[in-house]
Amino acid sequence: MSFLQELNETQRAAVQHTEGPVMIIAGPGSGKTRVLTYRIAWLIHQGIDPFNILALTFTNKAAREMRHRIESLCNTQAYNIWMGTFHAIFAKILRVEAPRLGYPSNFSIYDTQDSRSLLKTIIKEQNLNPDIYKPNGIHARISMAKNNLILPDVYAQNTELIAEDEAAKRPKFALLYRLYCERCFKAGAMDFDDLLLKMYEVLEKFPEVLEKYQSKFRYILVDEFQDTNRLQYEIVKKLAVRHQNICVVGDDAQSIYAFRGATIENILFFEKDYPEREVYKLEQNYRSTQKIVSIANDIIANNKNQLPKKIWTDNDDGTHIKLFSLSSDNEEGKKIADAILENTLRHHYMYHDFAILYRTNAQSRAFEDALRRANIPYVVYGGLSFYQRKEIKDMMAYLKLSTNHFDEEALRRIINYPTRGIGDTSLNRMTIFAQDNDLRLWEALELVENSGLSTRAQNAISEFVIMIKSFTAMLEKKNAYEVAEHIGRTTGIFKELYNDKSIEGISRFENFQELLNAIKDFSEEDNEELVATETQDKSLGAYLQQVSLLTDQDSKQENPETVKLMTIHAAKGLEFKNVFVVGMEEELFPSRMSLSSRDELEEERRLFYVAATRAEENLYLSYAKTRYRFGNLQYCEPSRFLKEIPMKFIETNFIQTEKSSAKPDFSQRILAAPRAASNSKVNFTPPDNFRIDDTSQLNAGQKVMHQRFGIGIVEKVEGVGNNKIASIDFEGTGIKRIMLRFAKLMIV
Repeated sequence: MSFLQELNETQRAAVQHTEGPVMIIAGPGSGKTRVLTYRIAWLIHQGIDPFNILALTFTNKAAREMRHRIESLCNTQAYNIWMGTFHAIFAKILRVEAPRLGYPSNFSIYDTQDSRSLLKTIIKEQNLNPDIYKPNGIHARISMAKNNLILPDVYAQNTELIAEDEAAKRPKFALLYRLYCERCFKAGAMDFDDLLLKMYEVLEKFPEVLEKYQSKFRYILVDEFQDTNRLQYEIVKKLAVRHQNICVVGDDAQSIYAFRGATIENILFFEKDYPEREVYKLEQNYRSTQKIVSIANDIIANNKNQLPKKIWTDNDDGTHIKLFSLSSDNEEGKKIADAILENTLRHHYMYHDFAILYRTNAQSRAFEDALRRANIPYVVYGGLSFYQRKEIKDMMAYLKLSTNHFDEEALRRIINYPTRGIGDTSLNRMTIFAQDNDLRLWEALELVENSGLSTRAQNAISEFVIMIKSFTAMLEKKNAYEVAEHIGRTTGIFKELYNDKSIEGISRFENFQELLNAIKDFSEEDNEELVATETQDKSLGAYLQQVSLLTDQDSKQENPETVKLMTIHAAKGLEFKNVFVVGMEEELFPSRMSLSSRDELEEERRLFYVAATRAEENLYLSYAKTRYRFGNLQYCEPSRFLKEIPMKFIETNFIQTEKSSAKPDFSQRILAAPRAASNSKVNFTPPDNFRIDDTSQLNAGQKVMHQRFGIGIVEKVEGVGNNKIASIDFEGTGIKRIMLRFAKLMIV
């Protein structure tokens, strides 16, 4: 086939080895997506029915791009391939199989916000302290339990886990876990982890279902295998038992999701479970310059736990790595904004050629401020998603409740929005009525005449129930847009948003219109987002499934001509011509949370490796010497990872240093940057009338005298209160940064 000529020898061998278990170790920029795509195209050219191919990815965007490429190679309808994220594929299967487990086929999918909201309700009902039983932390621990196949009953019997909970002063965790699962089940809802867990359960409990999908999926491919958790691996292993044609693609050096259950041990499990596997190593990097590839190899070489490989490239040597050493995080933001402007003007880069990568979302503030001041357009990944905005969540709750009456989170959200006279008191009484009679909340609302509420409240609830049922009656006859548009007008949401003429109100109405536009597009266009469907499903249920499973990259809508700001985790799988990796400081990167064990520190180093290898042409690293944390100004040490970069790859001209200093800092040590001879010795004797003045009101431009450094001019004063720091240019000794509460200065 002609397309095979586009591959190198190792890639071609990996593509054509279609029978039996295969592991492809793919370094960054080595063309793994091309290998996966061409492998599927090769299978189709060999006569394999696309319906018998299962390809699991980690974003819908990746699946969509692969699907389009396969279609161009094969001239076939590539949407017949079962291709998508783990969650999307399993949700599709569970729409058919979940009733075996007692769920409705139109089960709701709870996002993280929905899950935490439900947990908050349960914690309140149990009269537990929310400062100890924090919904976010409880949700994270439930997620880890599910992904390790530890169900509530098993958890409650595990003495080690119970001891951990008692040590953390949350002995009721096992109870909360059980209640949460029970409430989700009663609501006919699954959270994201349930989409994996229930898929495993239905395969485990019903042999005929397992046999059905084992027969169907003759060829299985898994992308980003190093990011899979134990549960995902166990499901894939079950599905692959019959034909053994399983191909996994990954890179242990890019495993960065241990916090959500991913484990590089799955690679070891694969080697054990498939001893006859063939292994192909894609080591040629097509993305980055030789210098970037070299420093990436040097960085990851410090990890002990890794598969042996050596990434190389035929690309140009490229420029040196640029390192910025800045006085503060604000200066860091300003310097990088300046560097972006300089590159666009001098080297004619576009804004979309730049990405700023940081360890934590909180770091974005300084860069956003600097980019705004420089009039540089940007977009932040990881901010408030379109589908998390209140007006969108409200409308989505109506859509969910119309397809699944038992969705309690959706019901509670909109039962009195827009206002219809059903207050908290009435809802609380109905909740008690439901609990006393072992009913779901919706079932209790249907029996409101027996609840003892006032006639007025009963009428309001009855009207609400009738309205929702009328929406449900439309589902069989109307497409998603027709139902949604009718709901928006009938409920009064459309009118309420339209009548708010404030700036915020206009924005909310525009968001609402954008949602309707998206639903209309879904209803009218060919829907390749839906995996492996013989007919295009335009129902509201199909739309809700698709939207519920969007990832941040899938749902982000922005002007493409922008600088991208994101955490390093969010940058996985992306590439940019110019990359700034910022905040390279101890206890920030590596995170202070990762310094207690080698495994955690090695994951941080893999994260740095991922960040560096996002760069195609230029890599910039930066750190701040001071940074505010929790309201206090703190001095920062450069990251240990910077020491792992050979000095020969660092460009000294890009170091921003103070004019001089009594003690060289790290950036100058690793670069062996020399100091001026005048800095080596201080010869100053204070006069007899020297005194220590109050410097709390010290300002830039004032002249001061120091007992050791002599006469100086204050260049600037940063910070507030006890954290004020003055930068003072002393004659003969250069700039010193002095914390004023400890300073011994005389104002001249």
